[in-house]
Amino acid sequence: MNTLLSRRLAALEDALGPITPISTEDQAFIVLFLSWTDGSRRATVRTLTGHTTAEIWQKAHEILAPFADCATWLRVDRVNAIERTDWKTLRTTLPDIKRNYFRLGISLDARFTHAFLECELNANAMLYGGPSHEGAQLNRGNFARYAAERHDLHDLDFSDRCPIWLFKTSGAFIGKDNVVHALDTTGLSTGRRSMPPLRADDTLRLITRGSRYLATQVRDDGLFHYGWHPCFDKPVDGYNCLRHASTVYAMLEAWEATRDETVKTAIDKALHRLTTELIRTVALPDGSSAAFLVDSGDEIKLGGNALSILALVKHCELTGDFRHRDLLDNLARGVRFMQDDATGGFFHVLHYPSLAIKAPFRTIYYDGEAALSLMRLFILTGKKCWLNMVERACDHFIREERWKEHDHWLSYCVNELTMWRRHERYIKLGIDNIRNCLDFVERRITTFPTLLELMMSAEAMIARVKADPECAHLLSGVDLERFYDVLHYRANYLVNGHFLPEMAMFFANPDKIEGSFFIRHQAFRIRIDDVEHYLSGLVSYRNFLISRESRQNMIRILNKADH
Repeated sequence: MNTLLSRRLAALEDALGPITPISTEDQAFIVLFLSWTDGSRRATVRTLTGHTTAEIWQKAHEILAPFADCATWLRVDRVNAIERTDWKTLRTTLPDIKRNYFRLGISLDARFTHAFLECELNANAMLYGGPSHEGAQLNRGNFARYAAERHDLHDLDFSDRCPIWLFKTSGAFIGKDNVVHALDTTGLSTGRRSMPPLRADDTLRLITRGSRYLATQVRDDGLFHYGWHPCFDKPVDGYNCLRHASTVYAMLEAWEATRDETVKTAIDKALHRLTTELIRTVALPDGSSAAFLVDSGDEIKLGGNALSILALVKHCELTGDFRHRDLLDNLARGVRFMQDDATGGFFHVLHYPSLAIKAPFRTIYYDGEAALSLMRLFILTGKKCWLNMVERACDHFIREERWKEHDHWLSYCVNELTMWRRHERYIKLGIDNIRNCLDFVERRITTFPTLLELMMSAEAMIARVKADPECAHLLSGVDLERFYDVLHYRANYLVNGHFLPEMAMFFANPDKIEGSFFIRHQAFRIRIDDVEHYLSGLVSYRNFLISRESRQNMIRILNKADH
C-alpha cells in the first residue's frame, strides 16, 4: 500500500469523522463518493457503499491504490440526507431554481448504484437549459452523455413517474499541498472549503491566484484568450477590445498589491498590443487629432477610450514610466469629442473612421467610466480641462438622476471628484448612488462582483463625509452599521465564484481554470472581464482591511500610552 496515499486517506477520514448510515427502501447503509484527478482531466468519481466506516475506507484504499500518483486532488463526500421524489416533481421544481444553483445530488436508484454529486451535475451542464432559461432545466443530452461516461448507462428513463433520490452531502478535500479542507455545507457556499471571514492576507492570496490566471491568458501576440466555457473546455467566441483594456487595468491594480513579475510581464505584453495596434489616431473635423480604441465592427466605444486611459494612468503611477503621456492626452481628446457640448453628457458609440454617431446610448456604464478616466488623468497631470469635463458630466448625471442606476464606475468617480471639488451636490450624488440598494446587494444570489466595487468606492467617500462636520448630515438615512455588515458579507460572498481546486476538479480541464473566477449562472463562464471585476473589488477590500487594521493598531498603541 502506498504510504502517502494511506496518510492522505487517513487525514480525510479524520476530517470527515464517523459516517452515519442513511436509510432508504428499509435498508441502512453508508454512501461515500470518492473523486480524484491530477488536474489534467475531469475528476474520476466512484460511489462506494457499505455497512461500516471501516469497510468504506478499505474500499477507498483498494480503488485508489492503482491511481495514487494521479490522485493529487482528492475529495470525499458522504451522504447525510436523502429524499425520494420523481422526475415529474423535479422538472416542476427546477424552473424556480436559478440555473446552475441546484445544490443537491441525484441518484437514479435507492442503492446509489447510479448517483451523481451536485458538482458533477453542474460541471457537466446536466441541469442547464441554456441562457434563454432563467431557471434550471433538465438537459437530457448532457445527462445521457455523462451517465454513459460515468456509469455506462445507455438507456435512461426520464418518465414522469420514474423515481429518483435527491441527497445532501458533507465532505473534505486534500490537494497537492496535502492540506485537508473541510467542505462547507451552508447555503450557497456548499461544496467549497470552509473559510473564516477574509483577512488581508487571505484576500491577497485570492488576488494573487486570480491575477496569475489572467497572466496565463495573455497570448504571445499580446491579445488575451478571451474566455472559456469550462464545462466542456470550449472558448468564448469573439473579442472585445474594451475588455482587453479593462483587464489590463485590473491586472495593474492586482500587481500593485502582489508585485508578481509573471503578472507584470503579461501586463507589458497586453499593454503593448493595446497601445500599438488596438488604439488608432484619427483626424478630427477641426483639423486636430485624437486617439480612439477601435473595437470589433469598426466601433469606437466611449468606454473603450475610458478604460484605455485608466490602464495607462495606472501604469504611469505604478512604474513612473510616462512614455504614453501624449497618447493619454490624445485618448482624452477622443473622450472630449464624444462629450455633448450642450448637456455635458456623452455619445456612446461612433463609427470608425468617419466618427459619425452610431449609438447615442448603449450602456449606463460608459458614462461613469468616461468621467472616472478623466478624473484620474487630471490627478496625474493637473490639467484643469479634464476636471472641468468631469464636473460638466457629473452635473448632467445629477439632472438625469443617474444615482438610481447604482453604477460602481460613477461611485469611483464621485469619490475622487469630491476630494477636489467638495460641493454638496457631488457628495449627495455619491451618497444617493448607494442609498436604498443595500437590500439588493445583500440578497443578490449571484456573486455580481461589481456590487463589491460599488460598496468599496462608496465606503471611501462615506468615511470622509462622516469625519467632516459640514457634510455629515448628508448621511442621514443611511444605516452605516448595516452598510458595513453588507460590505463584509459581499466581499466574503465572492469566494463562491472562485475556482478552488475542490470545484475545478469536476470540470473538463481543471488545471486551466483553477485560480480563476467564474459566473455560475452563465454556465460557470470564465471571461477576462469577469475575472477583472472580482480582482478590482478584492483589491479595494484588501486596502480597506489594511487601513482598518492600521487604525485599530494605532488605537491600541494610544490606549497603552495612556496607561
